[in-house]
Amino acid sequence: MAQGRLCNRDGLILTAMVLTEFSNVGVNTLVKSVTSKGVSPCVVLVYSYGFGSLLLLPLVFFSFRSRSLPPLTSLILYKMGLLGLIVSAAQIAGYNGIKYSSPTLSSAMSNVNPAFTFIFAVIFRMEKVSIRKESSLAKVLGTLLSIVGALVVTLYHGPVLMSLQSDWVIGGGLLALQNILYSFSYLVMAHIMSQYPSTIVVTLVHNVCIVCVCALVTLLVEKDYSKAWMIRFDKTLISLVATGILNSVYYIVHTWAVIYKGPVYLSMFKPLSILIAAASTTIFLSESIYLGILIGGILISVGFYMVLWGKAKEAKVDILGTIESSPSHEAPLLGS
Repeated sequence: MAQGRLCNRDGLILTAMVLTEFSNVGVNTLVKSVTSKGVSPCVVLVYSYGFGSLLLLPLVFFSFRSRSLPPLTSLILYKMGLLGLIVSAAQIAGYNGIKYSSPTLSSAMSNVNPAFTFIFAVIFRMEKVSIRKESSLAKVLGTLLSIVGALVVTLYHGPVLMSLQSDWVIGGGLLALQNILYSFSYLVMAHIMSQYPSTIVVTLVHNVCIVCVCALVTLLVEKDYSKAWMIRFDKTLISLVATGILNSVYYIVHTWAVIYKGPVYLSMFKPLSILIAAASTTIFLSESIYLGILIGGILISVGFYMVLWGKAKEAKVDILGTIESSPSHEAPLLGS
């Protein structure tokens, strides 16, 4: 019976992760549509995450009443605030990157997350590299291949090398920065969820931090406040509300998946987003698909799976040992 529940939960997580990739591409498409009308990316973040925060407030109340949670100490709140600050910077860079480029490029660049996560893990001595081991070699080569692929999708726009618009390079650079920050945030998220495993509370604090940071940035950057904050009651408002809902659900699913599957599991579904984004932007935004995205996307995806294969090979013995020693045969919190 325990194994049946475990299989059902794993199937539910798998389905939720696939759906969140669709929602993420949907959000990127909506952001591109709204920012192309002149709305500031920071204003989009403030309104969408503000609405998402209001949506989560009653859920937080029920979360505290329905389950026993650890004390919400000032240290945990500080860590949640740090996570929110990192993700705020990532979202600002990402939304501006989408404004200058396209949702397809955003989806292609998101596949470098495992590579950057591996680099950070090596820097903070959470990963050991031994070139003599196949797993380490695969992770190193996969990381390099992902970075090369990211450079290709940024610098190789069409059939002629460097025949591109300057905005595309700016967008690619901002999207690369977004994914670097996201990779670091996954490690912080995993640490927080091991101490305070409440997806709703962590998501609410994350949303509030984004609203505060982006509101401050808007006040500092925008000169005409009345024009910057004015939102018309048309498709723009509908897009902002939809973005707020999808972003909140997306983050809740991610924190939930981190608890049971670990941060590496989040990146397994990223290649799927390239196909979804290419189809949706072509249909809804009438954007062209360039050769650079195709070549770079393939390189990034191959590198992505090389890093993932190396991680799986290294963790295989540890996971088997944990399952055999666990009475319920379940993987530990934040397992790889």
